[in-house]
Amino acid sequence: MSGFDWKNLVDPLFYIHFDINGIKVGLFIVLFIVFAETGLFAGFFLPGDSLLFLAGIYNRELIENILVFESDFVNVFVLSLFVAIAGILGNIIGYWFGAKSGYYLYNKEDSFWFKKKYLIQSKDFFEKHGGRAIIFARFIPIFRTFAPIVAGIVSMEKKKFMFFNVVSSFLWSFALIFAGHYLYGFLLENYQIDLKNHIEMIIIGLVIITLSPVIIKFAKKAPVDE
Repeated sequence: MSGFDWKNLVDPLFYIHFDINGIKVGLFIVLFIVFAETGLFAGFFLPGDSLLFLAGIYNRELIENILVFESDFVNVFVLSLFVAIAGILGNIIGYWFGAKSGYYLYNKEDSFWFKKKYLIQSKDFFEKHGGRAIIFARFIPIFRTFAPIVAGIVSMEKKKFMFFNVVSSFLWSFALIFAGHYLYGFLLENYQIDLKNHIEMIIIGLVIITLSPVIIKFAKKAPVDE
């Protein structure tokens, strides 16, 4: 692994190409990030949607040291399955943490790793949408980190939580990974556009798309000067 730069923390390719002494471990890093972002409140700053989209583009590189099937579809399916499982486990830990910590978090002081305002915003979002919030939150940065924690705090029924947890994780992982993989192939084959040459634009575009619901929500709440 080359010299570390703090900017790497928000660069999806840094994790995908991660290696230790020449051994590629990107798959394990990606799975841990998905687990952390969906289960640990410290993971809100990690790349999520862009990481999965790019994982679809670099899927063979991610799983080549584990197993590679002749079928391209199966390779992408297996990668998506691994990510979905990591997301499910992450949410379970988040739910457990919320159930055990209770409202202690509301009295916790802000730090780099924890912002109470994100927790409060997620709680409002959860109360408005109920169980569907678990699904919606998967596709919205910050909210997907705190949604399972809030579900635990408000004592959402475990069976109901697990249903939305599994559904949301499969939708999120399969949608983004398959989209990245097949859009890459389609554009390269039909228009000779190699998305690997436009990674920065992809990341910026996904950030804008996924954060737009949050931006619109706050824009509506912003006070209007008279």
